[in-house]
Amino acid sequence: MSVFFGPDHRRFQEEHGTRRLADRLEEMAHSAFEPRERDFIQAASMFFLSTVDEHGRPTVSYKGGPPGFVRVTGPGELVFPSYDGNGMFLSLGNIAASAEVGLLFIDFERPHRLRVQGRAEVLDDPDLLRDHPGADRLVRVTATQIFVNCGRYIHKSAGSALSPHVPDADGRQPFPAWKRLDLFEGALPDTDAQRVDELGGTMPLEEYRGEDEPRPLR
Repeated sequence: MSVFFGPDHRRFQEEHGTRRLADRLEEMAHSAFEPRERDFIQAASMFFLSTVDEHGRPTVSYKGGPPGFVRVTGPGELVFPSYDGNGMFLSLGNIAASAEVGLLFIDFERPHRLRVQGRAEVLDDPDLLRDHPGADRLVRVTATQIFVNCGRYIHKSAGSALSPHVPDADGRQPFPAWKRLDLFEGALPDTDAQRVDELGGTMPLEEYRGEDEPRPLR
């Protein structure tokens, strides 16, 4: 049984021929941080946090701080500080009511994003707070699913340049490099698998350089 997908997800996947790809991506999700994921998180100066209140209403908040303000404290655990805000305490209140959270980390310079789904708790231990100057509370997240998302639609933060993967006026866009990763061999829709062959076949993860380089239009 899938943890990620319900009947409505499956309906869209079947319609677009991506069920095998979706299953492969779910298989790749994990609950312990890999070294490159830990380094990525601990170098981040911001992330987006989604929480849900007691009525099931979602909200998304921007969380920022100095690089390293989010700390990976265990194989599948991270901690981040809650700084003084507007006094609404939407994030902390939601976490106290419903522990399910989602975190989205984005690198806008080398388009890349990482998702962390998990369960959160609010901490007010004075000894822990001393390690996070300026924090009034801490949030500990125990990850249930960690997975990478395609970063090709991330726009650069500097200047006004849009992602080169945004479809042009004719609906064309570069073929995403991540679909050439050998991790997805046998899981892509037939049309994508054919395009991979035309572009020279699959490549190992070590050769992946992100989605920022211009590539042939699909």
